[in-house]
Amino acid sequence: MTTSRKITVELPAELLEKAQKATGAGVTQTIRTGLQLVAASETYAALRQMRGKIRFSRTLAQLKADR
Repeated sequence: MTTSRKITVELPAELLEKAQKATGAGVTQTIRTGLQLVAASETYAALRQMRGKIRFSRTLAQLKADR
């Protein structure tokens, strides 16, 4: 199990309200979701740079037929 830290965060009420409306979650889960997105952004950037550079041995039609 991972350890947790309890923190106090000051942020604009309007920003929190918009984020909560977008996630449909409470304060803690909204903050957690936002932090996960920020942490994953580096991976997303690396994946975008690989776009079109990886050749697959199967065609799109073969992948769809294999569902």
